[in-house]
Amino acid sequence: MTMMIRQFFTATALLMPVMAVAQTDNAANYPTQPVRFVVPFSAGGGTDVIMRLIAKNMTDAWKVNVIVDNRVGAGGVVGSQHVTQQKPDGRTFLAVASAFAVRAAIDRGLPYDVNKDFTGVGQMARSPSFMVVSPSHGFGSLKELIAYAKKQPAGILYGSAGVGSTAHMHAAAVGHLAKIKADHVAFRGTPEAVNDAMAGRVLYTFAPGPNAIPLARAGKLQILVTTSPAGARFLPGIPSIAEAGLPGYEGDDWFGVFAPASTPLEIRTKVSNEMARILKLPEMRERLFALGAEPVTSTPAVFERMVRDYIVTMRKLGDEVGIKAE
Repeated sequence: MTMMIRQFFTATALLMPVMAVAQTDNAANYPTQPVRFVVPFSAGGGTDVIMRLIAKNMTDAWKVNVIVDNRVGAGGVVGSQHVTQQKPDGRTFLAVASAFAVRAAIDRGLPYDVNKDFTGVGQMARSPSFMVVSPSHGFGSLKELIAYAKKQPAGILYGSAGVGSTAHMHAAAVGHLAKIKADHVAFRGTPEAVNDAMAGRVLYTFAPGPNAIPLARAGKLQILVTTSPAGARFLPGIPSIAEAGLPGYEGDDWFGVFAPASTPLEIRTKVSNEMARILKLPEMRERLFALGAEPVTSTPAVFERMVRDYIVTMRKLGDEVGIKAE
């Protein structure tokens, strides 16, 4: 982002080699039972869409059921807390988007600690986020939207996938930079926020490519700007926020997987490697690109470090644009 807005002695010693061998054997045979990826956001959202594509390929390769379990509530907190309560045995994982880290950045009262209660598996993808509006407004540019908003005595409404979501951060940053009077409407998830933008009940929202691009191509939504210059790779001609005349903010959304703390590294690495294999498949890359996302893979350690750094950056940004947990 440019805005600031970037671990007894003899008996124990004798047991350790046995425990290590048992752990390695379990990882070598993994998985032998169904695996569940909890998505703490709405079905049909970007995290859900990407995770389901990966889960189907995992089921085919591993010959066990790989299940996507949507547990929605409190801006992702319900599903995330549920995962912290599961055994660290490689049977339950948490699929998240950058909104998971934004929430951790602004909400000091979460019932879990991202750095203590989760351990990394790996990144899945990244996607520019897109400002979407109803075509019925007839806006030709971001400047026209801002001019319209400034003429509304009571201000305007913008939507997001929930308090502390990445969309909330994007939308609040635009309102802050443009100096418009704008009130936030928090929805259950991205699909719900997009639906209300499409119907004109909120003036705008931000959504990642998997939610924005198919509807825009169908003529149901209009995309005005993208949070990243990379957005033009998916939709040529769509300017970044800065290119549209509002410099000072940019950034991609990201998607990745965590496990409950203490999940063995061997298991997490096996899952990470399988995700990377799937994401390198030509048909997978093509499918993601068509949705406005691109595969990005990482080791468990690199993913953990990236998320920690992101939380620090988002905390500073949240303070600047006035976002707090409700």
